[in-house]
Amino acid sequence: MNEETRRLFSLVDKLSHLRVAVWGDFILDEYITGCTRRISREAPVLILSFQKREAALGGAGNALLNLLALGVEAVPIGAVGDDEAGRTIASILGRAGADTRSLFPLKGFATPLKTRVLAGEENTRKQQILRIDREGTVPATAAWKAKLRSALAKAAKTADALIISDYHYGGILEDLFPSALASFKARKKPVTLDSRYRLLRFPGVTLATPNEPEVEEALKASLATGEPAVRKAGASLLRKLRSPAMLITRGSKGMALFEKGRPPLFLPVSGPTDIVDVTGAGDTVISVLTAALAGGASFADAARLANAAGGIVVMKKGAATLSPIELKQALVSEP
Repeated sequence: MNEETRRLFSLVDKLSHLRVAVWGDFILDEYITGCTRRISREAPVLILSFQKREAALGGAGNALLNLLALGVEAVPIGAVGDDEAGRTIASILGRAGADTRSLFPLKGFATPLKTRVLAGEENTRKQQILRIDREGTVPATAAWKAKLRSALAKAAKTADALIISDYHYGGILEDLFPSALASFKARKKPVTLDSRYRLLRFPGVTLATPNEPEVEEALKASLATGEPAVRKAGASLLRKLRSPAMLITRGSKGMALFEKGRPPLFLPVSGPTDIVDVTGAGDTVISVLTAALAGGASFADAARLANAAGGIVVMKKGAATLSPIELKQALVSEP
């Protein structure tokens, strides 16, 4: 085992001693699976014979499950609806070991619910034929903002880092961000950002993890020319966000780390390239990255760990997690 691998192993061992708060949008993913054997007489559509219904967590919830699977003590901060989907999210997180006291059920808010219908013959692999999104926006009431402000203030004192997981459902309030950021930074604790549509609205974060389409949207520029365009975009985002570092995830092309005062670090994709499912891989990346930074990792070592973790979960079906043992095995197998 070389020196770098021993150093990364040491960082993995520290994960179980950390506490990370996740402030974000909590989404329930519902999977309805059935068999298709007939066409309806009423319309030219397939008839689905129901087999099972499964629930999983998306958004900030998936980031939390990734932290918990790695042994990190994870704390959700945000809102769910006072509905069945919200109770299911709280139940899944509670069973996984999360402290859900700062996950607030709000009346009048419909928990974001994404229903995927999977169909196929009895002995074939089921494929998604339909997705139904039921989307709600968290109402920015004074009572809710007061609860959120209090939860963030507490987390700044008790957590080792903060992840902001913004899927644009209203769980992240821009006017509360500056005080939350200041509280964590005053204690030298990292604040990381994964924002789908508002990347440039949260300046000063320790590190953000946009993918290439999110970078293109934020800068109104194309990355089609490859590495030269990515270099230019990364440097621009680093300036605009006033952050010490920025990690651009590039799918099958790996990752690019931009760190103030250092040349960019381009990491090739980890593991096999015949990817099974990229769902939730971004949540894995920011979870591992943030926990590693909280444990004292450099930006480069945190990115290496996150890259290895991402390579593991994309070989699994759906929004997946990984264990510390799997992460270590991936580090050993890397050239």
